[in-house]
Amino acid sequence: MIRHLVALRYKPGTSDETKQSLYDDLAKLSDRIDGIVDFQSRSNISVEDPLVRGYRDLFWFDFRDISVRDAYLVAEVHQAIGARIVAELEGGPDGVFVFDFDV
Repeated sequence: MIRHLVALRYKPGTSDETKQSLYDDLAKLSDRIDGIVDFQSRSNISVEDPLVRGYRDLFWFDFRDISVRDAYLVAEVHQAIGARIVAELEGGPDGVFVFDFDV
């Protein structure tokens, strides 16, 4: 299984409602892409602000295998949601950090 972690540094003022709408749309990808095992989103509650570097939000997908991850990456609906997320991030693409690993 592959876990796809995505840490986000939203612009100041991005509402919780906007974030939740984006996460809801991401969660719906499991209905469109066979092999998505799980989707989760969380807020970073760390008090180590210098180390957090503004990355206060996180989501992840668990994919059955690399082929599912690869299908997700090229899916048009994922790319559209990703563009909406990047538009809400501080620094655009500089406001996202991705880390994939075997579980």
